[in-house]
Order: sequence, then C-alpha cells, then structure tokens
Amino acid sequence: MARMSAFHRLVTKYQRDVDFLIIYIEEAHPSDGWVTTDSPYSIPQHRSLEDRVSAAQVLQQGAPSCSLVLDTMANSSSSAYGAYFERLYVIQNGTIMYQGGRGPDGYQVSELRTWLERYHEQLHGAQPRRV
Repeated sequence: MARMSAFHRLVTKYQRDVDFLIIYIEEAHPSDGWVTTDSPYSIPQHRSLEDRVSAAQVLQQGAPSCSLVLDTMANSSSSAYGAYFERLYVIQNGTIMYQGGRGPDGYQVSELRTWLERYHEQLHGAQPRRV
C-alpha cells in the first residue's frame, strides 16, 4: 500500500506533464493460490475476463486517479513488458524511456520520481528559487 501511495503522489504531481496508465495483469497473490498476509484485498485467481474486470473494479477504488485497463486473459501485456508482478515504465512516442525493475523487489517509485523530475525540468525549465 505504501508503494501505491507513493505512486498516487506522483500521479497527482505530474499528471499535467504525462499520462499515467495502470495495466491490471494476472493477480499476483490470489486468495485461492499463493496467498500473502499483507494484502488488503481477497481476490481469487481470474478464470475469465469478467473475473478480471470485477477485481479491477475493487482495485480502482484505492488506485490513483489515472486510467486503468486490463491485460488480456493470455496476459499479453505482462509477457511483452515482463511485468509480472508489477513494473514501472515510461513510454514516449513508442520508445521505452524508463524501465523499472520487476516487482516487488525491483519496483522503485523513487527511480520513476527522479525520471519525472528531470523530464519536468526539461519541459518547464528550472524555476528560480527564493532565498
């Protein structure tokens, strides 16, 4: 949840500069599979697209205010981007500009924040600071 809060802060701060998108993939810790004790949700493994839609609706309630789309049941996006369990990307004009490590261990919101800060400075120039 702390990572989602950090991500939410980035969405709020940089939503004028970039478009944020969450792709909901296969559930990493389904309640009828590899269960984790620190999950605030009890979501069973998706057996159909309708299951994935229902799970995404639950997650959308606590997600940042950005677009949320669903991966296919064949997990095409997850496979293409190596996203299982979670991963952060910046894609600009079809080119991967930032690729974070695979989650949960490689998922570093701080790295994405650094990239966004630099990009923001490129767009808007360094703002003079009061002393």
